[in-house]
Amino acid sequence: MDNPPPSTDDTKQRMDAMYRVQRHIYDITRKYYLLGRDRMIAELGAQPGQIVCEMGCGTGRNLIAMARRYPNVSFYGIDASEEMLRTASRSVSRAGLADRIKLAHGFAQTTDPAAVFGLDRQPEHIVFSYALSIIPPWRESLDHAVEILPSGGTLHAVDFGPLSGWPLWFQGILRWWLALFHVEHRPGVGAWFAARHTVPGNAYERAAVLGEYAELHRLRLP
Repeated sequence: MDNPPPSTDDTKQRMDAMYRVQRHIYDITRKYYLLGRDRMIAELGAQPGQIVCEMGCGTGRNLIAMARRYPNVSFYGIDASEEMLRTASRSVSRAGLADRIKLAHGFAQTTDPAAVFGLDRQPEHIVFSYALSIIPPWRESLDHAVEILPSGGTLHAVDFGPLSGWPLWFQGILRWWLALFHVEHRPGVGAWFAARHTVPGNAYERAAVLGEYAELHRLRLP
């Protein structure tokens, strides 16, 4: 059973403490084991004029990649760590995308993108990229995303899979490494999406990456 989630103040302090130094080397190190992100971006399917919001946007790496791939789409990022948002803001500015990517501090389980960014509607796409494995209230975060998505909106997630195609020694080393950063595979994420698959009108797709190293989820609402 999951432990009770920490308060938002505790979460902010923990995340800022963890990423105060890591944010400077985050993208260089994570590119070797946060697999499946580019596939999710390629399959996002955002249409011109739509809005995309990434919950747990970190350094802004994904937002920049998405903005370059989908030039007529608006992008917004929410993160619990103000330290990460400092790095994201600089990266977005250097990429020349500050007019199309907006950032704000907030929490995935409670933040209302339309209210925070002054939008006239909610995003058509909400993205979680290796965020659910570090967000304690991950169920509440997914529930909240579904609540705010409009009709026809899509929820996208990529994160660590069950590693069933990998040898036990590798599984042990990876899980030990991830635990150093308060990250863990959450088997319940797949079950959460599978349960929404049974809701009439919902369209759900799951894809495995490299022998279940990672898993991609896409849930489109009716």
